[in-house]
Amino acid sequence: MTATVTPAGLKEMLHDGQELALLDVREDGSFAQGHLLFSTSLPLSRLELHIRQLVPRYGARIVLCDDANGLAERAAGMLTRFGYTDMALLAGGNPGWQAAGYVLFSGVNVPSKAFGEFIEHTYRTPSISAEDLRRRMQHGEDLVILDSRPMEEYTVMNIPGSVNVPGGELVYRAHEVAPDANTLVVVNCAGRTRSIIGTQSLIN
Repeated sequence: MTATVTPAGLKEMLHDGQELALLDVREDGSFAQGHLLFSTSLPLSRLELHIRQLVPRYGARIVLCDDANGLAERAAGMLTRFGYTDMALLAGGNPGWQAAGYVLFSGVNVPSKAFGEFIEHTYRTPSISAEDLRRRMQHGEDLVILDSRPMEEYTVMNIPGSVNVPGGELVYRAHEVAPDANTLVVVNCAGRTRSIIGTQSLIN
């Protein structure tokens, strides 16, 4: 029988500095509606395909969470068969975590989004409204729009006239696209986070 860990016990594990793989084995839709901050989505339906990529070491400490509906137990059985040796189930699953007074987060990539908000707040990263940007474009002002998303996302939708410069290339290529220091450089993405990080990177 797989061991269990209480929400308080898991809270301690998250701060003890040791290796921990916190895996949420529900489907992506349920994960997006509410999950633990540092959990990784690994639906039971895809566990066999991706577990070795996410947790390559068989002796890694693993905690499995679900909606207290038996998915975590099934995942533990599979992982045991695969050779993993150090597993525990979150007692009460995500509902138990919330009932213990801890927070569940909605959406995906929450830690990186929180980091972006922290950067904007700390460094007062400047922004521009869509209306102001459109007005400046219509008036022919000296500006360039750098889209910091990968090409696959950029081709789906983008601001007309923008230049695709994925985040990893942004600082390297910005001077090539906008050699004049007086040019207004606007960094865009699908949401906010990559725009904030890209803009502040250029400023720094």
